[in-house]
Amino acid sequence: MSALLRMAGLRLELPVGGEPRTVVHRADVTIEEGRAVALVGESGSGKSLTARAVLRLLPPGARTYGTLEFDGESVPDMSRERLRAYRAADVAMVFQDPRAHVNPARSVGDFLVEGLTTARGMPAADATARVIRILREVGIGDAERRMRRRPHELSGGLLQRVMIAAALAAEPRLLLADEPSTALDVTTQEEVMAIIGEARQARGLALLFITHDLELAAAVCDRVLVMYAGSTVEELPATGLRERAAHPYTRALLASRPAVGDATAGLRAIAGRPLSGFEVPEGCAFADRCTGVRDRCRTERPEPRPTDVGAAACHFPLPFLPKDPKEVAPRA
Repeated sequence: MSALLRMAGLRLELPVGGEPRTVVHRADVTIEEGRAVALVGESGSGKSLTARAVLRLLPPGARTYGTLEFDGESVPDMSRERLRAYRAADVAMVFQDPRAHVNPARSVGDFLVEGLTTARGMPAADATARVIRILREVGIGDAERRMRRRPHELSGGLLQRVMIAAALAAEPRLLLADEPSTALDVTTQEEVMAIIGEARQARGLALLFITHDLELAAAVCDRVLVMYAGSTVEELPATGLRERAAHPYTRALLASRPAVGDATAGLRAIAGRPLSGFEVPEGCAFADRCTGVRDRCRTERPEPRPTDVGAAACHFPLPFLPKDPKEVAPRA
């Protein structure tokens, strides 16, 4: 199956104090038609910037290097006209904070209908009918009345449903979801993720899901990409995530989750602090926090290498975990 979205060695620079600073060192992402891929990592790892690069929604002065293609076409090389059509029809994004991306002075209906009438040239009546249908699909009752409301009159959960409806109304081939449930309560988070999952399955959408939660990523997606300090450090299937993780950072993230049902188990934090992309040293960015660090890790930056189920950017990848934790083999 050919790739719908392909990033290979993507590097991103931003101007800081008049000087270019690398904030994403290497992003390798491949998504086929109809497949779901999660991009997981701590805050500041470069996940959102990587997603925004797909739509060229980057700060002024940003520069990208490497390969970034949508259906074989270079996104950085798109003309303004092609980029406008690409954003209107091919790729849509659901942002983390919906209130920051809706005009508070206009009604929800104006926000939803305008994109279809302006970018698609749809008659207003047809655009309104489509929007009402999609609002109902995403669980918004009394859609006609809700469309007359201003954003501040809706709860966070309802407004995030509106953002999902706006993305689906464009009938994209790829949906980018940047931590769409983080600002919501737990019950609403579950509902929002269910809506996205059902919409993806019904429409055959490809999905790039940005999150900091490995377990949620495994539940929603087919494959998982782990990002640290501006680089994708591991790629593996969502099934068997805990047993098949080979990178020390992925394994540490999994170990830091609370043990459900065990009130006596303590929390295991990863030692040290996460690095931003512009702080990355000469060697492995995770070296100072890794319990198995060696001299080579501090002097040579690891490149992604194939594992039995994916790839890991580690000089000394960890062996698979057996079902019984007591049988864990020592590190090679």
